[in-house]
Amino acid sequence: MCIELERHGAILIVTLHRPAQLNAIDASLRDALYETFCNVRDDESLQVVILRGSGKGFCAGADLTEFGEANTVLQKRRIRLQHDVWEVIRTCNKFTIAMLHGFAIGSGLELAMLCDVRIASDDAVFALPEAAIGMMPAAGGTQSLPRLTNLAHAMDLALTGRRFYAEQAWQYGIVQQIVPRDELVRTVMQYAEHVLTQSQWRTLQREIRASTD
Repeated sequence: MCIELERHGAILIVTLHRPAQLNAIDASLRDALYETFCNVRDDESLQVVILRGSGKGFCAGADLTEFGEANTVLQKRRIRLQHDVWEVIRTCNKFTIAMLHGFAIGSGLELAMLCDVRIASDDAVFALPEAAIGMMPAAGGTQSLPRLTNLAHAMDLALTGRRFYAEQAWQYGIVQQIVPRDELVRTVMQYAEHVLTQSQWRTLQREIRASTD
């Protein structure tokens, strides 16, 4: 399975599980994310979703081994038309937290930016390298990034594709907390449990999201 689910009461942990590929997003993982978040949306007993990656990092971006295969290109086009996974995640009616360690590159960073907040370990590495290789961010990065940081930072990061690290991501407003790697899970779970104590989180989420549309 390319996704693992772990339930803790009203909290669901969704783990990207392609560790040998650094959790790179292929068609099967994209389909699994879409199905998972559709189920999450319809489960009234859930309130918080934590998104994380297994192994050495969160997500290294799109699986480039799929490129150049005609059947895969057509498959990707079909998936995008039928399953807008990025929009399902962005508009999820649960509070979403990205738990970030290691690489969060390309579509991996874009996926994290669709969540309500991002908490990173101090070893996290970020980049939007698409433009540097003649491509465009495909998961809404050109819209998500300027919602989180100022326009100049967004332009610089998207145009240069340069890597930046946890402290810089915090300074840019892309991540909200940085913690040591061995404290990451505990910190994120504590944050999720705090959300559950806030009776107005849904109203706050709705109003804040609406302000950026």
